[in-house]
This record gives sequence, structure tokens and C-alpha cells, in this order.
Amino acid sequence: MGRVLGTGALRAHLIEARLAGMIATTREKSLERYRLFAARDPRALLGLEPDGDWPIADVLRLMGQECGVSADPAHVSGLDEIDPDRTVAALDRFAERLGEAAGRRAPVLLGTGHPHRLTAFYAALADALSSAGCLVLTPAYGARVDIATRFGVRPRTLAYVRGVALMRETGVRGAPGTGGVHTHSPLPVRTVLAAAGDGAGPLPELVIGDHGWVCGAGQLGIEAIGLADTDDPALFVGQAEGRVSVAVPLDDGAPSASYQPLARYVLNRACLYR
Repeated sequence: MGRVLGTGALRAHLIEARLAGMIATTREKSLERYRLFAARDPRALLGLEPDGDWPIADVLRLMGQECGVSADPAHVSGLDEIDPDRTVAALDRFAERLGEAAGRRAPVLLGTGHPHRLTAFYAALADALSSAGCLVLTPAYGARVDIATRFGVRPRTLAYVRGVALMRETGVRGAPGTGGVHTHSPLPVRTVLAAAGDGAGPLPELVIGDHGWVCGAGQLGIEAIGLADTDDPALFVGQAEGRVSVAVPLDDGAPSASYQPLARYVLNRACLYR
């Protein structure tokens, strides 16, 4: 997989690759998502049902604490910024949960709403967890899931690439690793968990992913950890309310190769790197 970066080198990589520091996500996009979350719009909740009211001022304050974005409501334009030290600290907690799951050979589920960006990152974790004796779950392969999009409800098909669940357009066949579609929906993880609960396999003891995979699992009481951009407040609220174990703040739309040093780092911290 390549060499493991130390903490200082990882921090430098986060900034150079624009995974932290000044990122590509705009302030306008993040603030709009905070407003939607405060209004309990399903597009921003990602399957989470918050206990608290979470007005936009509280969401903004939380995102400042957890990500390092500006908590000033008068700051309404430009690019968002993530504190790389917060990212490194969250990756350390992420690695701790991976190591704990590997130590007890827990069944795990990995899924992504960013198949073109993050599949390789999660696949590296899946390979290492499988080698450590964890059962990497793949229930409901080929299941149809009807997901709301900006073009209306569209049928999607659940697939697995190297142990990582993702959604594909129905009827579109792609080579391994291609053909996935971006989604925030919690419906895929609910479909997978329902299939597992109906006898297709054990339920996961840990879900690893992003977007609805994390919030949807956490809402159902399954431990969940994942990556989250500054326009994904649901994961950080879930963490604040105790339904998400770890939310790692970073830009989730960078080139796929940018995340490989992070995979090596967390696997090394979890004593799973070979």
C-alpha cells in the first residue's frame, strides 16, 4: 500500500491535498445544508432523527467546534476551512474503533455514497479487517432501492466492490469499481440491515462509511464511524447526540488517490497495516 505517514506528514498531506485546511466545499453550500438540517429536511438529515431542536445557530456552533469552520454567521461566502488537527484527532479515534472491532473479530459493513472518490479508501479497510478475522458483510447484493434524486425517484441497484457497498444505476453495467452513483440516502443501509436481519447473515457490529450509511445505521443503534464534509452536519450532530461514534471532518470530494495515505495511517494506528 505504500509507506505510512507520521502525524506531521499526514497533517501536511491533508493540507496539500486540500482534504483539510482550505477545501473546495463552499461556505454557501454548507450554510444551505445547515438551514435544511435545522428545518429537518430529509435531504440533510441522512436518516438521523435528532433528539434536540438544533436551530441553525447551534448547528453552526457545533460545526465550528468539530470541523474548525468559521462559526461567524456573518461569514456567508467563499471556501470552507477544516482544521487539520481536528481531522488527525478524529482519524486517531476512527483507528481506535477499527482496532477494537478487529480485536474481537466483529462482523462489519462498509458502504459509501461517494463511490468514485472513497471506494478505494474503504476497500483497504475491508481487506485489512477481513485479514484480521472480521466477517465483511455483503447482504442484499443486487437489491433494488428506489431513491429520491433531483430528477425524481429513481431505481438503483445495490452492489459491492471489494467488500464496499455502493449504489449503481439500474440497468447500467460497469467494470469493477465503476458505475456507482452518488447518494446521501439512508435507504441502502436500511435495505442491507433488513436483509441481514431476515437471515441473510449476522447484523454488523460496526458500520463504516459516509452519508446515509453512517447516520442510517447509527439511528438504528448500530455503532457507526465515517467521513464527513463541512456540508454534512448530520454526522456531527449524530456524534454529539451519541448515535455516531466518530465523524472525521474532511473534504469528501477529492481525487481517490488522496485518501490512500489516510487508509495507511488509520490501519497502522489500529495495528492492522501489513
